[in-house]
Amino acid sequence: MSRARFVLLSSSLIAVVLAGTLAVTSRSQQPAAGPRLPGARLAIEAADYPSLQAAIDALPATGGVVRLPAGTFEIREPLRITQEDVLLVGAGTATHIKNVNTSGQPALVIESPEIAAKPRAELWRIELADLRLTGNEQSGHGIHARNVNEIFLHGVTVSYHGGDGVRLDQCYEDPRICDSLFTYNKACGVNLLGCHDIVVVGNQFEENLDALQCSDGFNLCMTGNNLDDHLRDGVVIANTYGSVVSGNMIEECNGRAIVLDRDCYGITLSANVIAHEVAGGIDLIDAHGCTVSGNTFTIVKQNALRIGPASGRITVTGNNFSSSYIGEGKDKRAENDRTASGIVLAGTRDIAITGNVFSGLSTKAVELAGDKPSEGILFTNNVLVDVESDLKQE
Repeated sequence: MSRARFVLLSSSLIAVVLAGTLAVTSRSQQPAAGPRLPGARLAIEAADYPSLQAAIDALPATGGVVRLPAGTFEIREPLRITQEDVLLVGAGTATHIKNVNTSGQPALVIESPEIAAKPRAELWRIELADLRLTGNEQSGHGIHARNVNEIFLHGVTVSYHGGDGVRLDQCYEDPRICDSLFTYNKACGVNLLGCHDIVVVGNQFEENLDALQCSDGFNLCMTGNNLDDHLRDGVVIANTYGSVVSGNMIEECNGRAIVLDRDCYGITLSANVIAHEVAGGIDLIDAHGCTVSGNTFTIVKQNALRIGPASGRITVTGNNFSSSYIGEGKDKRAENDRTASGIVLAGTRDIAITGNVFSGLSTKAVELAGDKPSEGILFTNNVLVDVESDLKQE
């Protein structure tokens, strides 16, 4: 046998052996038809079902995972999740659920199947992630969850709905909304009704009616969000206590940036940038025992901070109320866009205003207004530059 023929046969034999070895290895690594891990349930691939609702309905009562493929999926009636322990996850904004309903119906409803007969019936642990929901002016809310505890929304885009983008109704225990986008909804971007221990972190809100409302709740933690161009107000909190709104960028609302109303107490508003609002910055309509600290109010046209007659026992410290002055006698904004305002005390009482800077304002640093005089006001250790004040430093 020639050397060349021997080498060729040897190479062929090695190739056959390697191919067989790889085939055996590949087969040994492939999973069986069903899950081999005890207790595991296979994820439901919605692409294998005739509709999104059919895929969701394929979940057992014990819940599971539904994976939505990329694509645009028109719906004419709400998708419904009625099981607990469910993860509905898409392929990012490439998964687009488009609500074409024109009779005020939501895109997605999450509630117990027993809620009609038992209004307090609850679900637990629902997670929505990585998908886009859009509606139209005649559709309802984007996501409407009722009595769902530990609901978790992240990576969700909710836009163009006729109602709220997200409405959490009595989702009492630990709702979380993170890293999501709420835009162009006709009502609130997010509406929280009767919720408790709420986390709203790292979201963007653009041109809704209001960015966020939180009413009849407890312990809102709203941090690191960006709010821009809202048609009415930014953040509206009512009948809620023990909350913090901090580190947010709130710009160019047609109304006010932050509102506290209806027996709010024990709330801190801190380290927010409140810029270029039309109707006001922070409006304390009915709030007690609250702190306004470390905020920057820049070119807020009127009532950068208003404390009304139903409010009192407020600490105002370490804030900056400013125009667009950038040094060396220069303003960044054009002359017709430099309006900047300070504090209005409208017949309130027991207020400490210390350690703030008021500079280049079109109004007084502190204006006394209202039908009755404000009482118990401490105004000390503030810096006033190119501005007058109704209050003198003590």
